[in-house]
Amino acid sequence: MVFSKAEFLYYFLPITLLVYYLTPMPGGSTRYRNLTLLLASLVFYAWGEPKYVFLMAAQCASAWVFGLLIHRYRAKSKALMLLSVALSLSGLLFFKYANFFLTNVNHVTGAGLPLLRLMLPIGISFYTFQTMSYTIDLYRGNVEVQRNLFDFSTYVVFFPQLIAGPIVRYIDVADALGGRRHSLSQFSRGARRFIIGLAKKVLLANLLGELVDIFKKGDDKSLLFVWLYLVAYTLHIYYDFSGYSDMAIGLGHIFGFSFPENFNYPYIADSITDFWRRWHMTLSSWFRDYVYIPLGGNRVAPLRFSLNILTVWMLTGFWHGADWNFMLWGLYYGVFMLIEKHLLGAWLERSPMFVRRVYVFLCLFVSWTIFDGNGLQDTLTTLTGMFGLGGGGLAGREALYYLRSYMVPILIGVFGSTPVPKRIAQTLSHKKAFLVVEPLALALLLLASTAFIIDGSFNPFIYFRF
Repeated sequence: MVFSKAEFLYYFLPITLLVYYLTPMPGGSTRYRNLTLLLASLVFYAWGEPKYVFLMAAQCASAWVFGLLIHRYRAKSKALMLLSVALSLSGLLFFKYANFFLTNVNHVTGAGLPLLRLMLPIGISFYTFQTMSYTIDLYRGNVEVQRNLFDFSTYVVFFPQLIAGPIVRYIDVADALGGRRHSLSQFSRGARRFIIGLAKKVLLANLLGELVDIFKKGDDKSLLFVWLYLVAYTLHIYYDFSGYSDMAIGLGHIFGFSFPENFNYPYIADSITDFWRRWHMTLSSWFRDYVYIPLGGNRVAPLRFSLNILTVWMLTGFWHGADWNFMLWGLYYGVFMLIEKHLLGAWLERSPMFVRRVYVFLCLFVSWTIFDGNGLQDTLTTLTGMFGLGGGGLAGREALYYLRSYMVPILIGVFGSTPVPKRIAQTLSHKKAFLVVEPLALALLLLASTAFIIDGSFNPFIYFRF
């Protein structure tokens, strides 16, 4: 089940909200409401993948038990923490990467090992990182042990952030699990955020995704169409993922939780380093705190520092998918981080903002080509076409037709990826008319999104495969 489906919007969510707010809070305790959220989240997950509920439950129970052991046996806490992390990673490595390793062993040795018939459990990359962060933080003394299995399971499987993030650490929600307040203003803020995220996903990401799909399936590989594809995909992946994050954060508010932000207008970045301070921020901070710093961070010799950067970014790419394209994508960013650190940093600071933005977008277009490529050959074909070396000419009929057809959503997408709309809304929020205009605008966005959903239009979600 995904948020941008009618069964979620008009069946699952209303029923869950009704049951949740009817669940009593004796003495202000949220324990019963946590149990309601846990049961609803299990239904949400089982809706699409019932057999993998048991895998997720086992991982929850394992991390919870190890948490108790780490708390009780401090002398052996490091060994217990490492064992817990290994067990959490084992499921991810098996389901997500087993066939990748088997394929490459077969390619190198000709062994002919049969591939496993496995489907990737939805959300496993996210909830694995959540359980790992809990036991690591507990070992470090950053969080208190959670003695209630149901409360801990609610943290791990809570449906708003279960399948696509943001990556929520236990420390982010520990207080709210124990007791939280609900208010109409918080509910309204959450509903507003959810509707905006839904509109970003359905009205922009899906529409731009159609253009991406058309380019991939079509024969026109002219220079214009390649660049039209690059712009469309760059906007598509942003609105797809940030829209889903907005919906998750909004739902968190509705149920009394405060999730960390995941995006901060990444396309206004003036360097690649700045871009990754703004894009998928919870993933970047996770790798920083649990991989980069334990490796020594930047407090090591220059060669070791470079190795740390490349290791972290290779793992970041590999986290996104079991394919060489993703590893190349991660290393690509690692190399640019080092280039900016040692060579380009001072030049970028002296350069006009326009030059910095052009530099960032050229880097991003290449990176998204690698990320979206179906194998290295497909990536190379698109990259050569990007620089006019693909032999497709300057502009074919299809390219001109789709440029006219999708110009409006592209322009809206470019405008919406900047802070300008938010600033306009903040300025208008002081006007009395805004009290009427905002609810009406949100209702229209919800109505339009519903119409697109019911119409059965293009509605995939990129990060499901991660």
